[in-house]
Amino acid sequence: MAGSALGLRLLLLAALCGAAAALWPWPRWVRTSPRHYLLRPAAFAFRHHSGSAAQPGCDVLDAAFARYRRLLFGAGPWPPPSFSGQRHVSKDVLVVSVVTEGCNEFPMLESLENYTLTIDDDQCLLTADTIWGALRGLETFSQLVWTSAEGTFFINKTSIEDFPRFPHRGLLLDTSRHYLPLSSILDTLDVMAYNKLNVFHWHLVDDPAFPYDSVTFPELARKGSYNPVTHIYTAQDVKEVIEYARLRGIRVLAEFDTPGHTLSWGPGIPGLLTPCYSGSQPSGDFGPVNPILNSTYEFMSSFFLEISSVFPDFYLHLGGDEVDFTCWMSNPNIQAFMKKRGFDDFRQLESFYIQMLLDIVSAYDKGYVVWQEVFDNKVKVRPDTIVQVWRDKKPVTYMEEVRLVTKAGFRALLSAPWYLNHITYGPDWKDMYKVEPLDFEGSPEEKALVIGGEACMWGEWVDSTNLVPRLWPRGGAVAERLWSSNQTTNLDFAETRLSHFRCKLLRRGVQAEPISVGFCEQEFEET
Repeated sequence: MAGSALGLRLLLLAALCGAAAALWPWPRWVRTSPRHYLLRPAAFAFRHHSGSAAQPGCDVLDAAFARYRRLLFGAGPWPPPSFSGQRHVSKDVLVVSVVTEGCNEFPMLESLENYTLTIDDDQCLLTADTIWGALRGLETFSQLVWTSAEGTFFINKTSIEDFPRFPHRGLLLDTSRHYLPLSSILDTLDVMAYNKLNVFHWHLVDDPAFPYDSVTFPELARKGSYNPVTHIYTAQDVKEVIEYARLRGIRVLAEFDTPGHTLSWGPGIPGLLTPCYSGSQPSGDFGPVNPILNSTYEFMSSFFLEISSVFPDFYLHLGGDEVDFTCWMSNPNIQAFMKKRGFDDFRQLESFYIQMLLDIVSAYDKGYVVWQEVFDNKVKVRPDTIVQVWRDKKPVTYMEEVRLVTKAGFRALLSAPWYLNHITYGPDWKDMYKVEPLDFEGSPEEKALVIGGEACMWGEWVDSTNLVPRLWPRGGAVAERLWSSNQTTNLDFAETRLSHFRCKLLRRGVQAEPISVGFCEQEFEET
């Protein structure tokens, strides 16, 4: 009954103040009223508070001010304000105050994102502990602005106090199974910021293709990409993605998955992959990374030294999922190595490789994220390892897996119920929205080890032609579940706001698919 009563109050709030109905994800605390103020595009400005730790020259906020001005008002010209016989107080400045400067830094897992927004007769003020919180507050401010039928801009009297429920709110893109142009990745980062998502999990390479253009090992992309001229990410491309993400408060978590999912690595690094055997002779096929050769670890040491310097985030994603043991089983040299080591289970061999790799990465002062198989196979990992839960039902349900991971003292990320590449006819976003990440038996300390989750868009049947409508607004359901309070669960309230938010995405040029029958005042048009 308490949840139902909360839902009714939220729906009433949305009915009273239509602009707040477009807020997505829903803030922690909101108070708004029908009283509203005029915004004059020609006069409006974002301004640093005189006492703010961030001042003009803070690139993150300066870029955000320019970006949100364009999103709010466009380039003009604007019609003269129409008041329908009423006089309106104008708000010509949003003052932004930040406690901690940090303008030249990268966002981190530990970064604070809380903010307070106050729009009333006396002030139009955004305060935040960090620039990252200020970015989230600017997005909320932009969602509060609405236009009259005559094209006049208004904002309601509003007070908001907000902070995220989880610090890791991610989206995975797979750029191996289909290459995604740089522009598609940058556009995705924009919409992630609109949804207050803060981690871009870049699954760069996999079996089909190796598009990462390594400086140390150029043959990897030259021989492993679909096209070494047109279908690679150069060093400059990677820098651009990282900086574009930073300016939006988004971390870039790079994944280089081994020892499986590595067929595209083989052509560029002869001897890296395991030769498969048919009887006593090599079959000509190759399997996972060969874990018994010193040359394997020499390569990995050099390769991850480069990756550690290119990607500034403290964490790397090292994969470790879906290792097919068939090729290892067929190889007599592997069998002899295992006998010498006393291994009677190929999971022990996998663990041997993973532990060697983790030691290499740890030596570069990096933390790591792994897929759940590394935990399931009892690989010895550091206590600060992050385990990403992706399997839906095997070997156990995903909530039971989260329970086991946290019970063992490891931090957990949830992805299993949020595979956006799995599509059905109808509003499947509701199933994603209804997931409660802490719905398992555990102590408060164990539940605190769930640091968030990720929506995943795997690329078997997705490229730049269908990426955007498949991502949005469905990905927003995951974004709100990871940002908003666990009390924000009313589906009717969510559907009303997500419909409004989807229309706002269309106005911003995002080809977001509909979630129900209806229309938007401004429909999407190709530009």
